[in-house]
Amino acid sequence: MNRFLTRLTLSLTLALAAGSAMAAVTFIHGATVHTLAAAGTLPEADVVLQDGRIAAVGLHLAIPAGASVIEAHGQVLTPGLIDAYGRLGIEEVDGESATVDTSGKNLPYSAAFTIADAINPRSQRIDVNRAEGITAGLIAPVAEPGSEGLAPIIAGQASFARLRPGAALEIRTPVGFVFTYGEAGADLSGGARSGALLRLRELLADARDYAQHRDAYAAGARRTYAGTRLDLEALQPLLHGQVPLLAEVQRASDIMALLQLAREEQLRLVIIGGTEAWQVASALAAAKVPVVLDVFENLPSSFETLGATFDNAAKLNAAGVEIAFAYAEHYNPRNARQLAGNAVAHGLPYTVALAAITRNPAHLYGADATLGTIEPGKAADVVLWDGDPLETTTMATHVIIGGELVSPITRQTLLRERYRHLGQPQPPAYVKP
Repeated sequence: MNRFLTRLTLSLTLALAAGSAMAAVTFIHGATVHTLAAAGTLPEADVVLQDGRIAAVGLHLAIPAGASVIEAHGQVLTPGLIDAYGRLGIEEVDGESATVDTSGKNLPYSAAFTIADAINPRSQRIDVNRAEGITAGLIAPVAEPGSEGLAPIIAGQASFARLRPGAALEIRTPVGFVFTYGEAGADLSGGARSGALLRLRELLADARDYAQHRDAYAAGARRTYAGTRLDLEALQPLLHGQVPLLAEVQRASDIMALLQLAREEQLRLVIIGGTEAWQVASALAAAKVPVVLDVFENLPSSFETLGATFDNAAKLNAAGVEIAFAYAEHYNPRNARQLAGNAVAHGLPYTVALAAITRNPAHLYGADATLGTIEPGKAADVVLWDGDPLETTTMATHVIIGGELVSPITRQTLLRERYRHLGQPQPPAYVKP
């Protein structure tokens, strides 16, 4: 039987299994387990999932009574993959505005703008990516210009979603505030990078002043602020270091400017993009500022990415910078596995690359108490693969979120089956008269 038919049979089998309730206890037997925790990688290991949590991890464990058993010899188990920066659930068809809920336009500041209420748990993009191992992710708004050409200096609040199957997702917000800098930020702020920083500093100063003088503001006895009351209230978690500023930036000098801003304003900072981040890796490491990057941004595409290189991730890691991967085409985070594999091919240690799509994103967004590693007490969000998870030909045979098996059947697989045998008789609706 060829590989395609093997996968097809497996998909149909898993679909039947996912359609019925799994036992409260699942026993995964004999997998190579990448725990991404202190236990490291365990060959021929067993994992017990019970009541939505990881109950045990080890060698030669006893099978609990009544457990569903998954024979996993020759397969690889990892934590669920986490999209470190994306648009899942808020952008279905990017060319159709009715399906896009990524931005609030014509607002000078959008710190109060949140995409959390617009996230569609039934999105086809969520289904497809979840079936290929994406179990959680950061969902970020976008800074887009309004009718006057200016965009909000803060695009809005990012959310973190655990992609459990069903009509509702587990969503936490805010987990960060999106700020666009560099060439894009200059374009959105009147044509100058300094203009973007000026507007941001003004907003932060107003938010601090507002927090100290709420009563005076309510009584109309305070100066006019740049942001609305809702914006100023929303920014308080950022000012208190509870969530980071997610700064979209590429050029090394721009990254240094943001490091200075974060130091002066006492902000947590995460660099998103960071094409030239390797050039200032020591400064990023000293400031303990992580970088979320796309490994495929390896050739110059603008004047701010002249330092693009395939070994960006390896150089950042060698300097001690925490990294995570996010695919630039945000609707397809399942391809982050390919980013990690290419980073390994250019010098990044394998385990670090795997952590960059599992443990590290969980840590960046405050979810590492429950997600990102395989160890007792963590959520039962795991993926079983039929080979090396960083190889593009590898398939997720079992995706489990909260102990629940995810169906591999998506709109894509249904379309494949509908048209796979075009020469055979079709129902009347599919036959052109």
